[in-house]
Amino acid sequence: MSTTLARTFMVGLVLALAGSTAAVAGPVLEKEHFHDVWSEVEEDFCDELTVRIDGDLRGNILFVRHGADGLAYWSISVHGTIRWTNVDNGLSVLSRFAVRDMDHDVVDNGDGTLTITVLVTGGQQFWGPDGRLLFNDPGQIRYQVLIDHGGTPDDPSDDEFLEDLGIVKGSTGRNDTVDRDFCEDMVALIG
Repeated sequence: MSTTLARTFMVGLVLALAGSTAAVAGPVLEKEHFHDVWSEVEEDFCDELTVRIDGDLRGNILFVRHGADGLAYWSISVHGTIRWTNVDNGLSVLSRFAVRDMDHDVVDNGDGTLTITVLVTGGQQFWGPDGRLLFNDPGQIRYQVLIDHGGTPDDPSDDEFLEDLGIVKGSTGRNDTVDRDFCEDMVALIG
């Protein structure tokens, strides 16, 4: 992988949990707490390993109305662990993370779409089979997305994701995993 596992994982998680949209003061549209624990075995992990993946995620999701237009802002806070264990030799890599993904700014474009600037803060660390810290990726990024608001800019229930407009402010922290190959690292560490 050419992007950090932290970004890939969190963006995927956020999109899987809800789509794209954060929280400030205002009437609450939705408030949810979640806790998900799982374990699965993946054969041919990185094309050559059989790995058990154990995860433990906890977090909060919040939608609120904000501003004069009463537009919906979204926020999700997630923290937890993921462990990849080679079932043949018992070696593992542990990831610990805490991330907040929130709408920083929501703009009604007046054409049936919203441009949302999303702020992602937090970090992720990877620990090796010997318990030592391998990689640390703290900091923040901002990116934008384009959303079709379905004719109701203040109601996110009918919103549809249209386009990822890209990064508007790159990472401000350490980026130990940038330009690293995740599978190459995993095979070297637990293979």
